[in-house]
Amino acid sequence: MQASLLIVSKNRKQDLIKTLSIIDSLIDKSKVEVLVFLDGCTDGSENLINEFKWVKFFISKKSIGASAARHKIYPLAHSEILIGLDDDAHPLNLDFVSKTENLFDKNPNVGILAFEEIKGVFESDSDALKVSEKEKKEFLTTEFIGCGFAVRKSVYDITNGFPVWIDIYGEESCLSIEVLDKGYDILYTNEIKINHRVNKEQRKLNEQNYFRFGKQLKNSTYYYLVYYPSPFSNILKLYWHNFQKYAL
Repeated sequence: MQASLLIVSKNRKQDLIKTLSIIDSLIDKSKVEVLVFLDGCTDGSENLINEFKWVKFFISKKSIGASAARHKIYPLAHSEILIGLDDDAHPLNLDFVSKTENLFDKNPNVGILAFEEIKGVFESDSDALKVSEKEKKEFLTTEFIGCGFAVRKSVYDITNGFPVWIDIYGEESCLSIEVLDKGYDILYTNEIKINHRVNKEQRKLNEQNYFRFGKQLKNSTYYYLVYYPSPFSNILKLYWHNFQKYAL
C-alpha cells in the first residue's frame, strides 16, 4: 500500500462528494486507500457509501468531534504514509502521492509534511494555482494545518495521536509537539498544494468565526495545561492577547 488518505466529515455532504470525486481521478486505488469517518452526520452523508464503494467508511451516529474521530480512524490505516485532508479540501497536484513519498524518502527524520494551503473557492484548479506560491519553499516548522498534511504511521504510532480531549480546532498543535518531542521534524513544503475550499464571506455570515474563536481559546488553554509543566503564565498571556486583540 503506497498511501492512506484520511478524511473526517460532519454534515458537509456536497463538499465531501466533490473531494472524493477529485480524489477518484487522482489516485491508483490498487495502491492508495481512502478512509472516511462520518461524525454524527444528519444530512444523508451515509448514503454516499453506495456511491463511493471504493472508500472505507466509518460511521459514528453521535458526533464525537473531529479530533476524536481522527484518533479513531488513523490507527485503522494500513500504509506507512498517512495523508490527512479536510472534507472541503483537495490536492492540486496530479502526482501528490508520489511527491509525498519522495519527500519522505529524501528526509528520513521528517515525521510530518505540512502542505501549502490555498484558501478560497475558485472556478478551476488552474485559477487556484495562480494564487499559490511561485518559488519553491521548504523549511522546518513547529506546526501544520490539518486541511492538508502527511504523517509517517510509524511516527504517529509512537505518539498519543490526535487528542480525544479536544473536539475541534487545535488538535494539530498537540500532535506537532509530540512528534517534535520524539525527535522528528515537521517540514513545510509548497511542492504539494491543497485547495481548501473555504468561503470566507459565508463563514462570516454564518458566524462560524465566533464558533472557531471560542473553540480555539478553550483548546489552547487545555494545550498549555496538558503539555507545559508551568502553564499559568502562558494561559494569562493567551487571555490577555485575545482580550486586547478581539474583546477591546
